[in-house]
Amino acid sequence: MHASSPSRRTVLAGAAAAAALSGAPVLPGRAQAAGAAGSAGGAYRWRNVVQGGTGFVTGVLFHPAVRGLAYARTDIGGAYRWEDRTGRWVPLVDHIGWDDWNLLGVEAMAVDPAHPDRLYLALGTYAQPWAGNGAVLRSEDRGATWRRTDLTVQLGANEDGRGCGERLLVDPRDSDTLWLGTRHDGLLRSADRGATWQAVPFPAAPSATGQGVTLLVAAGRTVYAGWGDANGTAPNLYRTADGTTWEAVPGQPTGTAAKVPVRAAYDRHTRELYVTYADAPGPNGQSDGGVHKLRTTDGRWTEVTPVRPGGTTGDGGRDSFGYGGVAVDARRPGTVVVSTNNRWAEIDTVFRSTDGGRSWTSLKDTAVFDVSETPFLMWGGDRPKFGWWIQALALDPYDSRHVVYGTGATLYGTRDLTHWAPQIRGLEEASVRQLVSPPAGEAHLLSGCGDIGVMYHERLTASPSRGMASNPVFGTSTGLSLAPARPSYVVRAGWGDHGNGAWSGDGGRTWAPFAAQPDMARTAPGPIAANADGSVLLWSFGPGDPGFRSADNGATWSEVATFPRGAAPVADPADPRRWFAFDTTTGTLFAGTDGGRTFTARAGGLPSGDREFQLVAAPGRSGDLWLSLKGNGLYRSTDGGESFRKVDSCRASYTLGFGKAAEGASYPALYMVGATGSGTAVHRSDDEARTWVRVNDDRHQWGWTGAAITGDPRVYGRVYVATNGRGIQYGEPA
Repeated sequence: MHASSPSRRTVLAGAAAAAALSGAPVLPGRAQAAGAAGSAGGAYRWRNVVQGGTGFVTGVLFHPAVRGLAYARTDIGGAYRWEDRTGRWVPLVDHIGWDDWNLLGVEAMAVDPAHPDRLYLALGTYAQPWAGNGAVLRSEDRGATWRRTDLTVQLGANEDGRGCGERLLVDPRDSDTLWLGTRHDGLLRSADRGATWQAVPFPAAPSATGQGVTLLVAAGRTVYAGWGDANGTAPNLYRTADGTTWEAVPGQPTGTAAKVPVRAAYDRHTRELYVTYADAPGPNGQSDGGVHKLRTTDGRWTEVTPVRPGGTTGDGGRDSFGYGGVAVDARRPGTVVVSTNNRWAEIDTVFRSTDGGRSWTSLKDTAVFDVSETPFLMWGGDRPKFGWWIQALALDPYDSRHVVYGTGATLYGTRDLTHWAPQIRGLEEASVRQLVSPPAGEAHLLSGCGDIGVMYHERLTASPSRGMASNPVFGTSTGLSLAPARPSYVVRAGWGDHGNGAWSGDGGRTWAPFAAQPDMARTAPGPIAANADGSVLLWSFGPGDPGFRSADNGATWSEVATFPRGAAPVADPADPRRWFAFDTTTGTLFAGTDGGRTFTARAGGLPSGDREFQLVAAPGRSGDLWLSLKGNGLYRSTDGGESFRKVDSCRASYTLGFGKAAEGASYPALYMVGATGSGTAVHRSDDEARTWVRVNDDRHQWGWTGAAITGDPRVYGRVYVATNGRGIQYGEPA
């Protein structure tokens, strides 16, 4: 799941190189590198707009010695601590700033059974050439404050295998010793509680697959490590009894079904280690797998697979899948739960055994779901799925009937093994693409996101009651626009199975698909916009594709040959005849004055080649344009794009929006993610960008926030910020 910044990596040479370095303190109120500079402003209160999860929960970890204490990790949205008293997840790494965006993905986490306040996180979203190295955060107060160590290797929390693990472990013999499994650089060890790290000898050699060490687990005083780069015949499970010498575990299962050890759990009562396997790391691409257990007292292996993949489905297809999560009951010997993964035909499930895996019960078969708190989990249908991408699975060590498992969109929990509901309050992980705050109507916000399409937020503090916009349902939203002078009319575009564009006549509450769409909408749906009164639509597609126009609400479409290919259409808020578009390939502003039929070049010589740009029209004003150009700053035109001047108060601008004007001001408030000094932050200007005030703080940075920002046209000071993994943040003056 999750689109983000680009991704590729070359394998690092020298896997035995030292891996570590600094141990500088990092408090939630401290900036990361240059990510938090800018003038301090009036205090703001920041909260999530409630959507209800919406992302891949890749790991859940109960503390073995503290009732009600648990942690969750996500692929692009940070880590969380469960507060049992309030029934909410508390975000732990929102302090990560713009320059450190790659650290918002959590590869692994670890707790210390002997010291309940200690928590460790291994951070790094991508192991690609353009992404930075990983880091380890260590806390002595359950994530309230942190110290950070920068690594010299890369981690991959949003790459294949992100549901494996945990790859981070406190040594069972010594709380000062930690182990960290990497994808390309073998095994690392720290002897000073994560302050410094060194590579240690390991029997297996990394390959280009990018899996490396898939799991680390303690079984008594022995540490076991899974290896994801084996070929199905070579060993893929290793152990050390002395913390120095590693050996392949004798008698381990081989073959395609046991190619990748995904997760493992140790039953201390029976002294058995349960391991789930698959033919690929997942979460996608698995078609075979199994479950095996090792009796550590005598080395005996036993296969305990609940259902073998490869059977026939009800419609005659093949029931292919792997196995993912595994957890044991700390109080009941021989009680274990495992999950299937990538089982699309028959739908994934969680199996439970009370006799050490001799017999199993599918919890899906008796499951009763209540998703009223997060209705989007209906996915436009009449009932929710049990789940998919189930690799995070945990069993409460203090409550044998409290089981939780993660999916690609939420975290489900049960207290009686029958009734399930999202256990997701406080955990928000959407990758947000578009934000629109209507000037009138019930909803103050409409959002467009990756994977979950468009939502109508009638309340900011509750998941939208209508769930995802349907008719049709989109996966990822690519465009969202309302008619400025007719805000009840809204259009959207995105990736859908039954059409890629839709319109609403009631402000986004209900939708209808366009009667027709250009052919390229099926393969490259892009941004879409409505003119001031909603009488004309312009729809843009891929970089080499022309734009298309409709003057009959999407019943017919015609090519606009003069529209700059791949540009985003922008309607004039006051004049329905006027349209604008910026061609980044040439640095030229194009405009049309005949209702979008033709476009001609206006201002040229603007910075070119900037893919992360936005052209925004000031509300209620004709021809008042603002051009946000990443590292090139901010430009403004007040003559419909005939000329632009650079805004001197802004060094870098990534996204720009407008909100209600300050009391006594005649111009709307501007909101910007950008830099007025040395670092990137969220700013507001009440005087047409002559001066700015920073409105976020070092505790609230959320990594990369360059997709969208908008103020509320009805509430002065309120601003909505799109994040890539922490959902929609909204701030208001405290």
